[in-house]
Amino acid sequence: MESYRIALFVIALVAAFAPLLARLPTRLRMPVVVVEMLLGMLIGPHIFNWVSPDGLVGMLGELGLTFLLFMVGMEINLGEIHGKPLALAIGGWFLSFTVAMVCMFFVHAIGLIQAPPLLAAIALSTTALGILAPILRDEGILNSDFGKLLLSAAAMGEFGPLMVVSLLIIPTHSTFLHTVFIVAFVGITFVIADTAINARSSALINLLAQTMQSSGQLPVRICIALQALLVVLAGEFGLNVVIGAFAAGMVVSLASQGDHGVILHQKLDAIGYGFLIPIFFIVSGMKFDVSALWANPLVPVQIICLLGLLILIRGAPILLYHQVLSKKDRLPFALYSATGLPMIVIITEIGVSSGLMSPDRAAVLVSAAMISVMLFPLLAERIRVHS
Repeated sequence: MESYRIALFVIALVAAFAPLLARLPTRLRMPVVVVEMLLGMLIGPHIFNWVSPDGLVGMLGELGLTFLLFMVGMEINLGEIHGKPLALAIGGWFLSFTVAMVCMFFVHAIGLIQAPPLLAAIALSTTALGILAPILRDEGILNSDFGKLLLSAAAMGEFGPLMVVSLLIIPTHSTFLHTVFIVAFVGITFVIADTAINARSSALINLLAQTMQSSGQLPVRICIALQALLVVLAGEFGLNVVIGAFAAGMVVSLASQGDHGVILHQKLDAIGYGFLIPIFFIVSGMKFDVSALWANPLVPVQIICLLGLLILIRGAPILLYHQVLSKKDRLPFALYSATGLPMIVIITEIGVSSGLMSPDRAAVLVSAAMISVMLFPLLAERIRVHS
C-alpha cells in the first residue's frame, strides 16, 4: 500500500507540473496531453522506472479513459451540428475511412507498416475534437463558418471510429446475438436520452439546479451514475465499455442545455481534466515502449509515412468541401483534421489490450500522433495567417 501512495503522489505531481510546462513561452508549444504522455514515459518502467502502470494506478488509468470518452461525448452538440455541415462530415469521414483502408492494406502488403490494417485505418481516420476546440477558440475562429465546418468534421472523426471500434472488438457472443445486443444498447440509450430531453423543461431540473452549489451535487452524481450504468450495459452486451461512456456523454450533453448546463459542464470538466483524464494520459505514457522507436531502422520512415497518411486520409474529404471552403482554407482544414492524438491513444490501447495490436506497433502510431498534435495545428495557423 505504501508503494501505491508514493506512485499516486508522483502521478499527482506530474499532473500538476504538466500544464506549467505546456504554457512555457516556446516557439513550439506542446498541448498538455503531449506533455503528460512525455512525463509519463519518464517516470514509467521504460526509462526511470519510478512508477508501474498496474494495480491501483492502472485502474485509475482505465477510469480516466472512460471519463475521457464521456467528455468527448459531451463535446458533440447535436443541436449545433446539422444540415449541410453534418452531411459533409459524415460523407467526409466515410471517404477518409475508405482511403485509410486502401492505404493501410497497401503499406501492410509491402511490409512498410506491420499493423492490423483495419485497426490502423480506424486510428488514422480520427480527429481530436477535444484538442482542436480550445485551439480554435484561442485563434478566434471557433464560431466562424470555417470553425463550424471543422468542428462537425472533428465530431464525426471521433464518433465514426468509436462506432467501428465497438464492432471490431471480438464479441463474446455469436454474430446474431452481438447485433441484437448492439441494437438493444442503442435503443436503451435513445430512451434515456429522450427521457433526459423531456425532463429539461420540468420542475425536476429546477430541483437539481438548487443542489448544484450544495454538498449534495446531485446533478454531478446523476451524471456519474449514468456513465457507470451505460458502461456496465455496454460491457454486459459484449460491446467495448468506452462506447457506454461515450453514449453517456452525449445523453448528458442533450439534457444539460442552458445556463445550468454550463455550470454542470464546468464541474464535470474539473473532475475529468483536473483528475482522471490526466492520469489516463500519464499512464498511457508509462506504457509507451520507448525502445520500440529504435528497435527497427524502419521506424523513423514509418513515422514519416504515417504523418503523410494522416494528412492524406483526413485531407481527402476536401474533395467534398470544394464549394464551401476557399482555396486558402483547404490545406489548413486538412491539417487541423489530421490532428488525432487522444483517439489514436484510445484505439491503440484497445487494440493492445484485446490482442489485436502489438505494443511496438502501437508505439509507432502514438509517436506519429504526438508529432501531429505538435506540428499540424501550428502549420495550419501559419498557412491561414500568411495566405
